[in-house]
Amino acid sequence: MDQNELNIKLAVSTFKSHLFQQGRASATILAYSKDIEQLADFLAKSNVINLKEVTKDNIDAFKSHLAENSYTTKSISRKINSIKSFFSYVQANGLISDNPSVGVSHPKYDIKPPRILNKIEYRALRDACREDLRMAAIVEILLQTGMRISELANLKISDIDKSTNQVTIRAYESHPERVTPINQPAREALDRYLTVRPKSANNSVFITKTGNAFLIRNIRSNLDRYFHIAGIENAKVNDLRHTFIAQQLTSGSPLVYISKLVGHKRLSTTEKYLEFISEKPAKDKPKIIDL
Repeated sequence: MDQNELNIKLAVSTFKSHLFQQGRASATILAYSKDIEQLADFLAKSNVINLKEVTKDNIDAFKSHLAENSYTTKSISRKINSIKSFFSYVQANGLISDNPSVGVSHPKYDIKPPRILNKIEYRALRDACREDLRMAAIVEILLQTGMRISELANLKISDIDKSTNQVTIRAYESHPERVTPINQPAREALDRYLTVRPKSANNSVFITKTGNAFLIRNIRSNLDRYFHIAGIENAKVNDLRHTFIAQQLTSGSPLVYISKLVGHKRLSTTEKYLEFISEKPAKDKPKIIDL
C-alpha cells in the first residue's frame, strides 16, 4: 500500500472524488473537505499525520477544541458527520482496519423550529421593497412558490411558461427537474420587473444593471437589508420557503403535493412542518393559496 495514501490530507482528495461521483452537492463536498482538513490541521499539531495513527481520543479532543473556540453545537455536529463519513469511506477502501470515529458522539442540541413569517411580517417585507421592482419580484416568487434561493438565481427567461403560468425549475446537482405553478401575485410582480429589466443577452431572469447574473450572495444581502427595513428580526432568505410550505399545509394542500412542489427528497422533511402549524389544517384540497 502506498504510504502517501495514508496521509489524511491526501486521502481527502480521494474522498472528494467519491462524493462527486455520488452526485453530492458542491457545497456539501466543500463543507466535508474543509471539516476534515480542519481536523487534519488540529492533529498535525500533535504530529498525527497518517490515517492509522488517528484515535477516538484524538477526535474527541478535536470536538472539545471546537467547543472551547465557541463553535455552535450544530456546527460541531456537522463536522462530526463529515469525519464519520470520511473514516467510513477510508475503512471501506482498506486504508484503515479500525474506524476511530465509531464511538464519537454528537453534541446534544435543541433543533430550532423553522422561522415562519406571519401575514403582518411578509406584507411588511413586500411593502419595504415595493419600489425595488427586482427585489419585489424576488420576494414574491420565493414567497409564492417556495423555491430555493439557488433555484431562483438559476432561473432563465425560457423557464417561464406564461401560457400555463408555470415555471420549470431545472435539475442541478442532486436536485431533479420539477415544474411549479406561478400564481397571479408572483406573475404580476415578475411582469413589472421584466418591463424595467436591463437589455441583455444574458438569459437569466434576474440580472444586474450591467447584465450579469444576480448572484446568490447579493440576493441574500439585499433581502437581509429589506428584512431590516421592514423591522423583521431573525429572518433569513430561506424563511420565505418555510412560510410557503407552512401556509400551504395550513390551507389544506396535501402533504405529498407540497413535498413534490418544493422538491423535498423525503416526505418526512415536509411532514415536520405540521409540528409548527398552530392552526388546524383545512380539509385536503390540491390548491395553492396566494400569500
